[in-house]
Amino acid sequence: MASLNVNGRQHEVDVEADTPLLWVLREQLGLTGTKYGCGIAQCGACTVHINGEPVRSCVRPIASVGAGEKVVTIEGLSPNGSHPLQKAWVALDVPQCGFCQCGMIMAAASLLKTKPRPTDADIDAAMTNICRCGTYNRVRAAIKVVAKGGDTKTAALSIQHADGSLT
Repeated sequence: MASLNVNGRQHEVDVEADTPLLWVLREQLGLTGTKYGCGIAQCGACTVHINGEPVRSCVRPIASVGAGEKVVTIEGLSPNGSHPLQKAWVALDVPQCGFCQCGMIMAAASLLKTKPRPTDADIDAAMTNICRCGTYNRVRAAIKVVAKGGDTKTAALSIQHADGSLT
């Protein structure tokens, strides 16, 4: 039996000690925002925060997560999508297929917490997640928008939306 603090709630789960945190989150707790991508900690689709640090949950055994550690998933970052990064992601049409985006947002949130005004080099170093659709320029733009206070007009992207409006 493992005791976990996930998104501010304490949970008791009955799983094998070597079960990856990812599967506990998805299968035991029903938090499916965290995705399985590669299973070897390379793609970042499974990124969550443990005590504020980005962690690849697909390779983190549940036994290595202490009862006092705080796990935050994309659902815990903002249950209603109001986090500034989530708003910037939507405003700048960052996702295409969307599969990697929860992990990207979690990595970006950690970056902005430690470096509120990141340089391009900071973004490159922190954003090691893989996006099969290649939305890296929009990811960078969204991070910069949040760092500059949330004004999407500072993104230097001209995006025409389906309704004809421009961002």
